[in-house]
Amino acid sequence: MSNGNGGLDWSSLWRKEDWWSCWIGWFILVIAIIGLHEVAAGKWAVGILPHGPKIGKNWTTIGAIFPKGGATVWAFLVLFIFSGILTLIGGAFMKLDLKRYIPGYFIIFLFAYLSMILANQKFFKTWGIAYVIFALAFGLIISNIFKVPQILRAAGQTEFFIKIGLVCMGAGIFFSDVLRGGFIGLIQALVVATSVWFMTYWICRKFGVSERFSSIIATANSICGVSATIAAGGAIQGDKKEVSYMIAWVLVCAVVLIIVMPPIAKWLDLPNNWAGAWVGGVIDNTGAVVAAGGIIGGEAAYKVAAMVKMAQNVLIGIVAFLLALWSTLSLDRMEGAEKPSFMEIWYRFPKFVVGFLVASLVVSFIVEPASGYKAAKAIGSALKTYRNWFFALCFVSIGLETNFKELVSVGGGRPAAAYWISQTANAIWTLFVTWILWSGTFFTPVIPAD
Repeated sequence: MSNGNGGLDWSSLWRKEDWWSCWIGWFILVIAIIGLHEVAAGKWAVGILPHGPKIGKNWTTIGAIFPKGGATVWAFLVLFIFSGILTLIGGAFMKLDLKRYIPGYFIIFLFAYLSMILANQKFFKTWGIAYVIFALAFGLIISNIFKVPQILRAAGQTEFFIKIGLVCMGAGIFFSDVLRGGFIGLIQALVVATSVWFMTYWICRKFGVSERFSSIIATANSICGVSATIAAGGAIQGDKKEVSYMIAWVLVCAVVLIIVMPPIAKWLDLPNNWAGAWVGGVIDNTGAVVAAGGIIGGEAAYKVAAMVKMAQNVLIGIVAFLLALWSTLSLDRMEGAEKPSFMEIWYRFPKFVVGFLVASLVVSFIVEPASGYKAAKAIGSALKTYRNWFFALCFVSIGLETNFKELVSVGGGRPAAAYWISQTANAIWTLFVTWILWSGTFFTPVIPAD
């Protein structure tokens, strides 16, 4: 919101994608709250807000994909129109190429839907191959085999989509969940995130990676992958190509870890809660964490994995603030910039993180106390639908702008090497930390209830 002269530029409130992600995410949340109603004793639903098309879970035949039949087409169109209008309004203020955006958005929306359909197929569902992997693959196929059409370039608003999704994601982060599961998960998140961040940053610097890029990789490896990568890139004003590069590697790594970590956990004969805490602390994609916990088996593995990842998600806002502070008061001055004002920290702080935090606070401290936990969960579930869709749109867009050869060759391969070495060290270190916290040798951890 700086105008470059030390004053406030209020026009950023309606011209910048960070703020538009907040307006759109908050609007969706408000509509969900307005439509919240109790349909039966203890059972809540969200009306008014379009819910999106239903997809059959663990489907094995074409007919099982669409459990709602013809209603699926109507739900698809309603969600497309609703989300399209919201992003179109923001796009108009942000001066996007709207003539190309509209048809391009529809095509990307179709790819997003197809990625969700494939992710619900029984084999892929069992192994936790999330929809974001398919969405990224579709974009990569188009960009690396064919020439990307201009309409897709205009509609592929990677950061706009992911930021809206992250604001919606905030509505699913309940502070009561973290407290209900005990503080051990939060202690693990703090200990592992802090130590892994500095370890990863040190390794990246040893590989000759720049300070800004090193901080992006370190945040991706230590907090929660995609969400943290976007927040870190915004906080330090990092290169958008480096952010997209890191997101792609996080998704590739998630697939590898889903395949590798559960068998290792079983080979080591880890108790389910310990195994869940391990995968929850190492794997950077939330969906992949839940899938890995499911592969390990047992309610404890699933619950603890999800809880630990949720605790790490809570740290996004804190880390974004600290990175904005570091970038403003240290990095910029080292690069020859003039001494900044303290307001510059606010200008650097990713505003979509504000949207994320506000959404979480509203559901945690307004909706839940007023209507109960189940009502809050209904809101979180409704917003999760939008989070998933905007994430899918984002990953198709990332694929469209990513050259696979560059993914391996950026920086002479040094950033990739540093990331994978750091991730390996992360797995070993987190295994040690979770032994202390979750094995039962030193503490008796509390497993969160349903």
